[in-house]
Amino acid sequence: MKKIMQNKQQQIRKLIYHIRYEYITMNNMVLAIAAVIAISWAWASVQAVQRNYELQHEVDGKQRQATLVQLQTDNLQFEQHYYKSNEYQTLEAKRRLGLAEPGEKVLILAPNTAAVVAESTKEDTSTVAPVELPAPPPLEQWAEFLFGAHAQT
Repeated sequence: MKKIMQNKQQQIRKLIYHIRYEYITMNNMVLAIAAVIAISWAWASVQAVQRNYELQHEVDGKQRQATLVQLQTDNLQFEQHYYKSNEYQTLEAKRRLGLAEPGEKVLILAPNTAAVVAESTKEDTSTVAPVELPAPPPLEQWAEFLFGAHAQT
C-alpha cells in the first residue's frame, strides 16, 4: 500500500515538473498575455460599435421627430395665414351671420333639423396626424453606420 502511495506521489511530481517546465515558460506566458490583451481589445471594439449603433439610432429618431415637428409647425403657420386672410374672414362672416354676396342665396335651416344636428356633430378635421417617415433600407443604414451618417454630403 505504501508503494502504491509513493508511486502515485511520484507520478504527480512528474506531472507537475512536466507542466512547469514544458508549458509554463516565458514564451507561453507572453503569448497568453498577448492573447488576453487581443481578446479584451476585440471585446472593447465590439462594445464601441454596438454603442455607436445605438446612439446613431437615437439620433435618427430625434431627427425624424424634429422633421415631424417642423412639418407640423409649417402646417400651423399656413393655417394661421389662412385664418388671417380676407377670404377666410369673408367666408366665416357669411357662415356665422348668414350673409351673402349679391346673387347668392342663403339657406337657413331650423335648429332642430337633422342636417343642423349632423353639421354640429362633425368632427374637426384640422388636426394633424403624426406622419411616420419610412426607414431607409438596411444596406443604406449599414453604410451610414460604417461610413458616417452624412458621408454623401
